[in-house]
Amino acid sequence: MSDSIAANGQHLIPERQPLDSVFGATLIWAITATIALALVAMIIGAPLAQAYGHPAFASPIYKVFSFVCHQIPERSFHFAGYKFAVCSRCTGLYSGFALAALIYPIVRSLRQTETPSIVWLFLAAAPLVIDFSLGYFSIWQNNHASRFATGALLGSVAVFYILPGLIELGSRIRFTKKATLEASP
Repeated sequence: MSDSIAANGQHLIPERQPLDSVFGATLIWAITATIALALVAMIIGAPLAQAYGHPAFASPIYKVFSFVCHQIPERSFHFAGYKFAVCSRCTGLYSGFALAALIYPIVRSLRQTETPSIVWLFLAAAPLVIDFSLGYFSIWQNNHASRFATGALLGSVAVFYILPGLIELGSRIRFTKKATLEASP
């Protein structure tokens, strides 16, 4: 594929992604989905480890997730008497993200790096904000199901903004590296 050069002498990003970009997009998708699934496995694995007598394994998981979640026991799912590593809303966020990341290539081409209208992200966040606000102001008593569902909705929609951004970033990094290598003597 030939490079186009603008009037200012800089290389233009090609309209079509070359074959190595398709491989790169697939690799970025696979890494993202794997990390998302690993996070969900750790969330559920912490209480499993506790229940089966491995607190030395569970403790670091709880500690790491404590930086991103309040981990209030009353707001968390439990397994065998031990809470998940994050609250039910965060469990929904991570689970929704992982599921949507897995099915992403079925729903949308990995070659497409345009994100949907930002309106969809705000619409997906609205139920979470409403559920949180109504509970915060004691208008409605939210529960594990409402927290999980609203988190899962936002997490699953977020994939359609994050993955295209990661794929586009990977494509630009590869293109910049390739252009730099071709330009060097």
